[in-house]
Amino acid sequence: MSGYIPPVGFHFRVDFVLPFMTSNDNRFQEVSGLTAEIDVETVNAGGQNKYTHKLPKRGKYPNLVLKRGMLKNSSLIAWLTNSIVNFEFVPANLIVTLLNENHMPVTAWMVKKIWPVKWSFSDLKADENGIVIETIELAYDFFVKI
Repeated sequence: MSGYIPPVGFHFRVDFVLPFMTSNDNRFQEVSGLTAEIDVETVNAGGQNKYTHKLPKRGKYPNLVLKRGMLKNSSLIAWLTNSIVNFEFVPANLIVTLLNENHMPVTAWMVKKIWPVKWSFSDLKADENGIVIETIELAYDFFVKI
């Protein structure tokens, strides 16, 4: 048996391929939605009652969800505001990089043609001392492992 140890999922970086991004724009505490599925069409064959044929149709990708502590101002916020408030969408790409203990890339995923569909903030509660979490939900066409 080899000494392979799977990578950890808590050391990663998110890089938006947009102009004027700052180092704060790539710091997130959570990334979810890197999922690929294939839609399936079921076909009943005449005279075949034991089973149905399943045929692949097309790929399906859920929205990507990013979470971080709220920032007051950044290039990413300007891009989000332009999309959601002004309804001027400029699709971009995004790279999620999994890092090792030496901060070197283990693997990465290029997420193609992202655009924001939701921007929300955690509840404000006077009886708790947690930080405000900003959640950004992005639609995208597909992703590839790079």
